[in-house]
Amino acid sequence: MSIKFDKYNNIITMFFEKSKIMKDKPYLWIKNNNKFESLSWEEVEISVKSVARSLLDLGILKGDRVVILSENRPEWQIADLAIMSIGAITVPVYTTSTTADYSHVINHSGARCMIISSHELCLKALPAVESSSDCKSVIKINEDDHSYNNPVNILQWNDLVEKNTDDAWKNIESEEYKNYDFNEEIKSIKRSDTACIIYTSGTGGNPKGVMLSHGAMLSNCAGAKILLQNLLEGMDEIKFLSWLPLSHSYEHTLQFFTLGIGAQVYYAEGIDKLVVNMGEVSPHFMTAVPRFYDSLHTRISQGLKKQGKLSQSLFSNTLRLGKKKYNGEKLSFVENITNNILDKLVRRKVNKRFGGSLKALISGGSALNFEVGLYLTALGLPLLQGYGQTETAPVVSANPPEKVKLDTVGKLFHGVKVKIADDGEILVSGENIMNGYWNDPDATSKTLIDGWIHTGDIGEIDADGYIRITDRKKDIIVLSGGDNISPQRVEGILCLEPEIGQAIVIGDKRRHLVGLLVPSEDFLKEWSQRNESEQNLEQIQKDSGIQKAISEAVSRANKSLSVIEQVRRFALAEGPFTVDNEMLTPTMKNRRHKILDHYQRQIDELY
Repeated sequence: MSIKFDKYNNIITMFFEKSKIMKDKPYLWIKNNNKFESLSWEEVEISVKSVARSLLDLGILKGDRVVILSENRPEWQIADLAIMSIGAITVPVYTTSTTADYSHVINHSGARCMIISSHELCLKALPAVESSSDCKSVIKINEDDHSYNNPVNILQWNDLVEKNTDDAWKNIESEEYKNYDFNEEIKSIKRSDTACIIYTSGTGGNPKGVMLSHGAMLSNCAGAKILLQNLLEGMDEIKFLSWLPLSHSYEHTLQFFTLGIGAQVYYAEGIDKLVVNMGEVSPHFMTAVPRFYDSLHTRISQGLKKQGKLSQSLFSNTLRLGKKKYNGEKLSFVENITNNILDKLVRRKVNKRFGGSLKALISGGSALNFEVGLYLTALGLPLLQGYGQTETAPVVSANPPEKVKLDTVGKLFHGVKVKIADDGEILVSGENIMNGYWNDPDATSKTLIDGWIHTGDIGEIDADGYIRITDRKKDIIVLSGGDNISPQRVEGILCLEPEIGQAIVIGDKRRHLVGLLVPSEDFLKEWSQRNESEQNLEQIQKDSGIQKAISEAVSRANKSLSVIEQVRRFALAEGPFTVDNEMLTPTMKNRRHKILDHYQRQIDELY
C-alpha cells in the first residue's frame, strides 16, 4: 500500500507503472460460461496499447472525444485507458439512455469515435452516430454476423487489438505514427488536463458535460486510500466487486483507485445476480447506492419471517444489541457475553452470505435511509456512507470506518475544502472539482464561482467535522439508485401528450418515478361531449375510460424517456394547479413543495 496518488501527473502513468510491477497477476475478472475468468495486468496493458494505436490509426488526436457505450466489462476499462493514453477524452454514456440522448452527447461533445459493446446497443446508438458530422467511426466489441445499413465505419474490437500489437505496429504504413512513443506522449499529459466528460442532467433538463481532470480523479483516489488505510493495511490480495455503471462518475473514479492499489476487479452480472456474485467472489470492498441497501434490508427482513421462533429471537437480540452499541450505550456484563455469542451465531453468518470477507460496503449517490443503515450495521455489515457530485470527481466526504455516524455523510476527503454559505448551501473547492461544463460557459459560471462549486445542497458541519445534509436547494430528483433526474424534462414530455395538461413527477430517494397528473381541459371537454357526461373533474377522473386514456398517454411519453426517467405509476389530481390555490407561481411555474404537501397521501399510495 505504498501507492501515492498525488505523485502522478496523470492516470496513465500510474497504470503503466503498476502494470510493470503486477505483470502476470490477475486484474480484471468477467464471468464466461458460468465461470469467472481473468485478464492479467500484462494482457490488459497489451490491449490498452493496441486499442490506443487503433484510435491513432483512425485519426483520433490529443483532446478528441471518444464515447463509450457498454456494460461493465474489462473492455470498458481497457477502452478508457486507451483513450486517455493518447491524450484523448473519454465520454461515457449509459446503456439505458435513448437514441435522442446519445445524439445530444455525440453532437454536443463533438465526439470523433464511439465504442459500442453489442448489437442491441448499436441499434439504439447508430442513428445518433449517423446524425453526427464529426463521429465517423464505431468500434464494436462483440463479434456477430449482424450488418447495418448506414454509412458509419464499423470496426471490430478484436480485429483492431490483433492488428495493432507491438509487432504489428512496427510495420504500420503511416509514417506519422510509426515512431509513436507512448512514454513520451504520456509525459505530456498534465494533472490539470481533462480526462473525461461525464454528462449529467441540469435543472432545465439539458444534459451538461462535466469535465474532470486526471488530477481531480487522482485526488479523489488519494482521499479513498486515506479513508480505507487501516482496512487495507497488511492485505496481500484485495478484491472489489463492480456493478454500478462505469458511466457513473462514482464507479468511474473508483476503477482508478482499484488500479492504484493493485486490486482485482470482478464485474458483477447485474443487480439480479449481485448477491450470488458476492458469494462467489468474496469481495473485500464494494460500492453501491441506497437502492441496493434498501433491497438488502427487505430481503433479510422477509427471509427472517420464514424462520423459526429461535432464529427470529436471535435476530431480534442481534439487532437490539447492535443498535445499542452503535448508539454508544453501555452493554451490561450479560449483554456483552450475549453480543459476542451473536457475533458468531448471526453476524458471521450474515457476512458469509455475502462472501464472508467484507471490509466495507460503501454507500453513495444519494441519501441512505438511516433506519436501513442502522439495521445493516447492527447485523455486522460494515456500512460507510459518503457524499459527492459528478462535479467533484465525485466524492466530497465519507464516514471513516473507525467512527461511523449514519446520520451524516462523514468527514472531508483529503484535499477537499468545504464552507457553508450564508444561505446554508454547501460550497466545495479543491483539486477534485471539475474544469467546468463542456461548451457551456454560462452554466459553468453559475455553478463554479471563484473556485467554489455551489452544490445546491443545504447542510451543516458538526463539532466532530462530520457533514450533515439537511435539505436540497436544487430542484433535482435523486433516485435511491443514485440517478439524477431533471423533473422539468420528464414533466415537459408528459405534457406533450394531448390528454395531459399538467404534470408533477416524484421520486427523490425512491426507487422510481411516479406522477401526479392533471388531464388537459380540451381532452376532458372532448371526452365529456363524446360520452355525454356533465361530471366535474373529481367525479370524471374515477371513470375507467379516463384512467385508461391517461395511462396510454403516459406509456407513449415513456417511449421518449430513458429507463430511469419513465413514470411507473400515476394518480390524477383533484383539480388543476393554479395561482389561486398557490400551486403555481405568478409566472406559472409549479410550486412543487405546495403540491407535494397537499397530495402527500396519494403520492405515498403510489409506492
